[in-house]
Amino acid sequence: GALSMWGDRMWHFAISVFLIELYGRNLLLTAVFGLVLAGSVLLLGALIGDWVDRNPRNKVAHASLFIQNTSVTVCSIVLMLVFSYKEQIELIWDGWFTVVCYTVVIILADVANLASTALTIAIQRDWIVVITGYNRGHLAGMNATMRRIDQVTNILAPLAVGQVMTLASNVVGCGFILAWNLFSLIVEFFFLSRVYRIVPALSVKPPTVEGDQEYLARTERRGLQGTGVFSQLILAGCIYTGFTCMDGWRAYYRQPVFLAGLGLAFLYTTVLGFDCITTGYAYTQGISGSLLSLLMGVSAITGLMGTVMFTRLRKSVGLVNTGIISSCLHLGCLLLCVCSVFAPGSPIDLSLLMPYFSSDRSSIHWTNNTVLFDNVPSGTAPDSYISIILLFLGVITARIGLWCFDLTVTQLLQETICESERGVVNGVQSSMNYLMDLLHFIMVISAPQPQHFGILVIISVIFITTGHSMYFLYAHRRLFLF
Repeated sequence: GALSMWGDRMWHFAISVFLIELYGRNLLLTAVFGLVLAGSVLLLGALIGDWVDRNPRNKVAHASLFIQNTSVTVCSIVLMLVFSYKEQIELIWDGWFTVVCYTVVIILADVANLASTALTIAIQRDWIVVITGYNRGHLAGMNATMRRIDQVTNILAPLAVGQVMTLASNVVGCGFILAWNLFSLIVEFFFLSRVYRIVPALSVKPPTVEGDQEYLARTERRGLQGTGVFSQLILAGCIYTGFTCMDGWRAYYRQPVFLAGLGLAFLYTTVLGFDCITTGYAYTQGISGSLLSLLMGVSAITGLMGTVMFTRLRKSVGLVNTGIISSCLHLGCLLLCVCSVFAPGSPIDLSLLMPYFSSDRSSIHWTNNTVLFDNVPSGTAPDSYISIILLFLGVITARIGLWCFDLTVTQLLQETICESERGVVNGVQSSMNYLMDLLHFIMVISAPQPQHFGILVIISVIFITTGHSMYFLYAHRRLFLF
C-alpha cells in the first residue's frame, strides 16, 4: 500500500508539472487532463467495479498493478523524448505531431489512473475487509493505518520528485519516475502474491449474477445479428457496458448506506483544501511558497490526528456516532472559513453579491489592499492578514473532522455492502466523488478571480453542510428506525 500510494502521489504531482512545462507554462493541458480523468472515472467507475467483482482477487490486483505501472512507464518514456527533442517534434506535420504526443501522454496517464482506481477498490475496499477477518476493530485500525500512510506520502512523495526535477531536469525527473515504477512493480507484485497465499480467504469469492448472456440475448431479439460479426460484437459490448453501469448505479442506490456515501461525495465540491485552487489564492494574498509548504505539513499532522481520533471514538461511542461527532467538528471549524470571507483583508467584491449596492457603477473594485481603480497597480502585501489567517486556520483544523468522517463512511461501506457487490458499489462511489470534484472545478472556472474566492468558500460550505446533513439523516434512520 505504501509503495502504491507513494508512486501515485509522485506521479500525480509530476504529470501536472510536466504538462504545464510542455505547454509553455499554460494551464490548458493540465485542465484538459483533469477533465479527462474526472470524466473517464465518472463514466467507467461502475464498469471497473463490476470487473473487480467478477474476477479472482489476485488476477484483478496483478492486472491493475501491471497496467498502471506499465502505462506510467511508457508515458515517462514519451515525456522524456518530447522534452529532449521538443524543437524537432514541433517541426513535424506543421506542429500536429506535438498534439499527437500530448494526446498520447494524456491517454496513457488516464489509463494509469483508471488502473489505479481499480487497484484501490480491490485492495482498500475488499482485500482489507477479508484480511482483517471481518473484525470491525481490526478493520478500523487497518483503515486508519492506510490513511496515515496516505497522509505521509502526500507530503513526502511530491517533495522527493520535486527536488529531483529542480536539482536536475524534467528529463531526469521522468527517468526517476520510470525507474521507480519498474522497481515498485516487481516489489508490489511479490508482496501481493505473498499476501494472497498467506490469507486463504482471499481466494474465495461469492458467485456473481452472470448477465452477459442476457444482454446478448436482448441484442439478438432486436434483430441486430444480421449486421455482421464485428458490428454485433461492438454493439453487444456497448449494450453490456450500458446495462452494467445502470445496474451498478441501481445497486448503489439500494444500499442502506447510500445517504452516507452520497454525503461523502458532496464533500468533494469544495475549494477548502490544499489543492492548486487554494494555494493559488494564497499566493495572490501574499503568502510565500515556504510558508505555504509549512502549512501543508501542519495540515498533514492534523489529518493524522483525525485518524487517531477515529480509532478512539469508534471504540468509545460506536461507528455511526463517530460520524456524527466528526461531522459537527468539521462544520464547526469551517465556520472560521466563512468568517474569513468578511474579515479585514478579504478581497471579496461585494458588488458580485449586490450589483446595485452602489449607484456608482464605475470600474471600482475591492482588492486586498483598498478600493482601487482599474489600471492602478496594487501591492502584494495586504493591509491585514486576518482573513487569510482565519481561512487557513479553518482549513487546517477542519481536516481532523474531515478525515475522521471519511474513515467512518469508508468503514460503513466496507461493513454494509455485500461481498458480491463490493466492487461495483465502490466504483460508483468513486464516480460520484469525481463528479462532485468536477463541479468544484466548474465553480472555479465560473468565478476565477481572487475577488470571487469568498463566494466560492460560501458555496463550498453549503455543499459540505448538505453532505453532512445527508449523513445525519442516515444516522437517524440507523439509530432510531432500525
